[in-house]
Order: sequence, then C-alpha cells, then structure tokens
Amino acid sequence: MAFADNLPISESLGVFIGITGFDWLSEGQAEPLKAALAAIAAGAIIAVTRHWLSKRRNR
Repeated sequence: MAFADNLPISESLGVFIGITGFDWLSEGQAEPLKAALAAIAAGAIIAVTRHWLSKRRNR
C-alpha cells in the first residue's frame, strides 16, 4: 500500500472545520491558524498510529 493511501486527509479536514466552526459559534470569529495547527497535529498523530498499527499487525 502506498504512503499516500494512509494520509488522513479527511480526518484532518474534519478537525479543521470542527475547530473553526466551534470558534465561530462560541467567540463570533474563527482563528484559522490555530485550527490549521491542530488539524496538522491530529493528522500526524493519526498517520503515526496507523503506521504503528500496521507494523504490529504484520508481525
């Protein structure tokens, strides 16, 4: 399986939209930089976890 198949694009986009939507609803303005950083961090955690779990499954 290619590396690009394991990238969590939709999950990261969901985190970004969720955080910006919550900021907009609660504070009246969205902070896209904060949301982008959180989405990138969540995507990295998901990608590392998927890689680790696939290595454990192949043993």
